[in-house]
Amino acid sequence: MARKSKAEFTKWFGPLLDALRDLGDSGRPREVYDRIAKNLNLPDRILDDTLKSGTSRFHNQVAWARQYLVWDGLLDSSKHGTWTLTEKGRNASISEETAHEIFRKWVAIHAESRKQKRAEETNDALQEESFPEELVSEEILDLISTLRSLSPVGFEKVCRELLRESGFANVEITGGSADGGIDGRGTLEINPFVSFKVLFQCKRYAKGNLVSRAQVGDFRNAMIGRAEKGIIITTSSFTNAAIQEANREGAPQVELVDSVKLVEMFERVELGVKKRSVFDVDPAYFDRFKIG
Repeated sequence: MARKSKAEFTKWFGPLLDALRDLGDSGRPREVYDRIAKNLNLPDRILDDTLKSGTSRFHNQVAWARQYLVWDGLLDSSKHGTWTLTEKGRNASISEETAHEIFRKWVAIHAESRKQKRAEETNDALQEESFPEELVSEEILDLISTLRSLSPVGFEKVCRELLRESGFANVEITGGSADGGIDGRGTLEINPFVSFKVLFQCKRYAKGNLVSRAQVGDFRNAMIGRAEKGIIITTSSFTNAAIQEANREGAPQVELVDSVKLVEMFERVELGVKKRSVFDVDPAYFDRFKIG
């Protein structure tokens, strides 16, 4: 990655604050991404660009922007899936220069923290104009890599197990190219009185191989008259056009599960993963106690 692109995520600081203000000072990550894209009229070439995990580069950079704004007290640090402006954030106006100042400040704080913790090691990871490319752990990348290493049939079977563990009943793999691209079916019971027939499709894709709008449309056509809900599961991601097609008004909605959401589902039901707790020191919290 060229040096100039190392901290390009700082360009989202201002748009992120603007998006949250538009949403009433808080929003779910997907709402924030969509609002930024709408406000800036971002082209598909930006929205479809992916990292090695198959996740969206745009989403990853906005998530990094959010992390720095949390450290600087502009966003709340809640871990409950909602991004919320603080009082400071509601009134903040961030220029490109200010964004870089915030970035450099927290780079220096974390560099000093690491230096104190491991004085014998060089801190190359947090030099000026640099940041880890992906806001995901090695464990997440390992799981994505493992899923991509499965055979196509093996991936369908593990998705079947995941759906069963997630509350679906009567889950079975249909198989065969003659079934209109449908890999399996199941039933989702909402309560004793309401249930939905669900069809699913599994795409074990490598990074950069995104599910297209046409593939979403073909899947929807195959499920019409056969089920109320459809799910496409992939180890990669979806083009922006595919996401729009999946949520098109007047057409049956297709649920999209990309690599990030897929990992979350495995972790939620603890399928094929072992839970462990790791705690890292948060320097921002302790900085205010250093003086006085």
